[in-house]
Amino acid sequence: MLCICICVVNDQKMRKGYTVQVLDDGHCFICGKDNPIGFKAEFTIDSERRRAETQVRIPEVYQGWQGITHGGIISALLDEICAQACMGSGLMVVTSEIKIRYRAPIPTGSLVTAIGEVVGERRKFVDVKGRLELDGKVMAEAEVTMYRTAAAN
Repeated sequence: MLCICICVVNDQKMRKGYTVQVLDDGHCFICGKDNPIGFKAEFTIDSERRRAETQVRIPEVYQGWQGITHGGIISALLDEICAQACMGSGLMVVTSEIKIRYRAPIPTGSLVTAIGEVVGERRKFVDVKGRLELDGKVMAEAEVTMYRTAAAN
């Protein structure tokens, strides 16, 4: 399985031919099977709909305020689900920009569903939308611009 580890790249450098090499060593925080503190998420990919989905339970150790999931954890989950939607569509990408809207606090211990969908492409960029749901309610959502590095194998 391919994995995209969170990597934010400056647009100016990319325009000047900056190259990003992305390798899966099994230690991705979200999906890495060899990361002892990661989520070890497994994804359902629908390549025709350009969509990825997973469910993860958020441990209490990932809290910000008491009993509430840290915003950085939410951001990482949204980033990864959007990358997985791209990779499931045959695109190898890294994150260029992410805009997150936190709609409601996510209690630690919750089982959340993460959904990512490719919504457009322009030259070297891919536009993706992601969301985290709890019991069918959207708790956080993201608009993500991914930079295409190469075709996925």
